[in-house]
Amino acid sequence: MMIQLPNLMLLLSLRGYMVDTPTNDNVFYLSHTSYKRTRLLVWILVVASLTIAIACAVLSVRLWSSYTHRFTPYLKWQDALLATWCYVSLILIGASIMVVRFYYAVRAGFYQGMFIQRGGSTLIVRDLSSKNLSGIYWAIGTTLSCFIAALVGLIPEILIGWTIHLPHPILVVICTAVAILLSLAGLVVTLVATSFIFIGWMGCFSYCRKIGAPQTYQIDRHTTMLLDDLVLSITQPHQQESVFDLNLLDLKDQHHLFSFLYKCCFDAGCAWNSDSATEIETVQREADYFTMLI
Repeated sequence: MMIQLPNLMLLLSLRGYMVDTPTNDNVFYLSHTSYKRTRLLVWILVVASLTIAIACAVLSVRLWSSYTHRFTPYLKWQDALLATWCYVSLILIGASIMVVRFYYAVRAGFYQGMFIQRGGSTLIVRDLSSKNLSGIYWAIGTTLSCFIAALVGLIPEILIGWTIHLPHPILVVICTAVAILLSLAGLVVTLVATSFIFIGWMGCFSYCRKIGAPQTYQIDRHTTMLLDDLVLSITQPHQQESVFDLNLLDLKDQHHLFSFLYKCCFDAGCAWNSDSATEIETVQREADYFTMLI
């Protein structure tokens, strides 16, 4: 049965194979196994994050209706707990959005290619490693830590609400004065932590735009390629470093990619890590053995 070229390319991409297009572009697709594994992990994280976010939102609503909201010159512990639950709900929703954004990048790498060689010396690379998911929750955990630090700085203000109700007037004056002094010191901690929270949120917006996005490199003598444990790093002056996990490719495509990159570096005169020769030979032997089995 004859298959038209566009349909054949789509079929090969769906099976995770490298495709040589009519324009002499080499396109390497995310393997089907890696795509299914990443997709499962993504949805587990999204469901877990949204479940916890909804639970925190429900607890916040119930806590809001459980106490009065009259203005006081000090911070109530209920307000601190309410703010914590609301913030946890907010950051988990943000984490879910970033995870879904990464999934769409993975989907694009599966259908459109995650490593594209165009015009002989142009590389278009997507970083689709699952380590991006751990990076998302590391960033979320950092912002949560800063929020907790900001609340710790406000603890002396919560103590003021207790010290003014002490039975002895002298204890009220002494303990309240100490709490006010501590609250001034804690306010500095809160301001610093709050500034880090805003910086972290701005970084998360930038990270969300860049995660899994294609990076374009013109291979020349200023390009450096480093291979460490089948993780390829591509660096160029005045350009963001790109990390490419070769384990996401089909084993046979790894062999083709190694051969192509070595030839490309040799022609352009760019730096290539010679310590990777053992790994290349190992993958090539495995690919040859895999081909013999087929």
